[in-house]
Amino acid sequence: MAFDAGMVGAVAHEISERISGARVEKVYQPEKDELVLALHTKEGNLRLSIAAGANNPRIGFVTRQKENPPTPFLFCTLARKHLTGAKILSVRRVDFERVVEIAFDSRDEMGFYETKYIYAEIMGKYSNLIFTDKDKKILGVLRPVDFTTSTKRQLLGGMFYELPPKQDKLSPLELSKEEFMARAEKSPDMATEKFITSNYMGISSLVAREIACRSVERIGLSPAFVWDVFSSFAESLQNNEYRPTIVYEGNKPIAYSFMPIKQYGDGFRVEERASCSEVIEEFFDEKDNLEHSKKRASDLFKLVTNAKARLSKKLALQEAELAECAKKEEYKRVGDLITANMYQLKRGMTKVKVVDYYDEEMPEVEITLDARLAPAQNAQSYYKKYNKAKHAEKELALQIEAAREELVYIDTVADSLERAVGQSELDEIRRELLSAGYGSKIKKAAAAKPIKTKPMEYLTSGGYRLLCGKNNLQNDYITTKVASKSDWWFHVKNAPGSHVILFLDGKDEPDAKDFTEAAALAAFHSSLSSGESVAVDYTEVRYIKKPAGAKPGFVTYTTYWTAYVTPKDLK
Repeated sequence: MAFDAGMVGAVAHEISERISGARVEKVYQPEKDELVLALHTKEGNLRLSIAAGANNPRIGFVTRQKENPPTPFLFCTLARKHLTGAKILSVRRVDFERVVEIAFDSRDEMGFYETKYIYAEIMGKYSNLIFTDKDKKILGVLRPVDFTTSTKRQLLGGMFYELPPKQDKLSPLELSKEEFMARAEKSPDMATEKFITSNYMGISSLVAREIACRSVERIGLSPAFVWDVFSSFAESLQNNEYRPTIVYEGNKPIAYSFMPIKQYGDGFRVEERASCSEVIEEFFDEKDNLEHSKKRASDLFKLVTNAKARLSKKLALQEAELAECAKKEEYKRVGDLITANMYQLKRGMTKVKVVDYYDEEMPEVEITLDARLAPAQNAQSYYKKYNKAKHAEKELALQIEAAREELVYIDTVADSLERAVGQSELDEIRRELLSAGYGSKIKKAAAAKPIKTKPMEYLTSGGYRLLCGKNNLQNDYITTKVASKSDWWFHVKNAPGSHVILFLDGKDEPDAKDFTEAAALAAFHSSLSSGESVAVDYTEVRYIKKPAGAKPGFVTYTTYWTAYVTPKDLK
């Protein structure tokens, strides 16, 4: 979804009204492509986020606080040096570009006040953050651009900042009916959406479709009707009249804009919000979490994916070998037949027909021989194959069982990764894999600073405390260290998921509703969270056993009950 110039203008106007005169308390850079300014304003403390990543660039106020890396990025260090304690003078969109200029009144090295600027270019994969002095000389760039990257425009320290090259398009803020109608006459067969995006700058396809949709509502589609709707749209931009809107398909946000959206039909829900920042954070929050978690955990996802592929291939080969071992009795039978018919065999024979006395009907069967071996040696060759297959069958059965257990464990790690939030939880999974014997493949694990995260804690409607593990280490901890024998243990049946403990804490036995809520929570924090009527096993902790040497999170139990529930998170 394009963060177009209209949205940039709406957000810039909103920010300007709320933080003009505010002071920068702190500067953070939680991600490589995101800068966060902690501001002290008249209405309280606010957090302004500027994300310049290629996938979801945006700017706006945020409420969620992210973890910061232990070592700050270079751009963050530069911004802290110049902007901590600085006063914000103005926030504006530059022309009708997707560029926001934030002016600061900050002190220089000598203690004198000097104006400095941050230019946030919200331009898809070309998004960037540029920090300049009062003369627009570049002090720092989030993503430097040199001649090897672009021959048209470079962004490097020491150069003077210039806006991106202008396109051969008109600005909606400088609208002329004569120019609009003249261009429309030159393109009589062009679709309205295409005409608008081809001739006017800074307008996304979503907004262009909305203008076309509203033009059709005026009984037919003609340049005159399109002009009426388009000029009204441009006037609202000039007057800073915005109505932030978000579109849902079911519970999933699929579109957003600075203006009401009417083009979607039945099955979609359109809701207005009080601010653009609220719309942006609501739209990007889940997507942002997933993307950043996967980016931070790329090494873990790669390890898990490779481990699953390796184990699956290994299992397939072992099972094929085990199937071959089923022929062991045939090898012994042939060896016995050769021994019984030794009197009629000679060296150099390649085949012989003998009576199979193992079969009640005593048929004549043909046996293949090695011409280089004596008859007794041929018999010994088949006996060796029998003994080898017999021994291999036992070893392969053990190896296959171990490989299957390891594959189950890797699936639990993959499930924990999908649900992990924040760097500390990812580091905990790294340490878990390190303890499970994957240390040589996780270089960061040895250097990671141990930061223990807490299991998730909930209360049932009956007031009983629930603990839910976020990963296998926490599952072990709450089940084997924290829970008492009389407490209740819950886990999704035959699938990866969290351990959930329902604590009695000296209270009477919980009622059915508490048990159902605990089971629904275990189903929600599992790989089957999107299912219905999910099977969840539950039992008293006294029946849970952790085998010696077992992988993290692995337990066994025999006495248990099974509940079928709809996955649900307890708030």
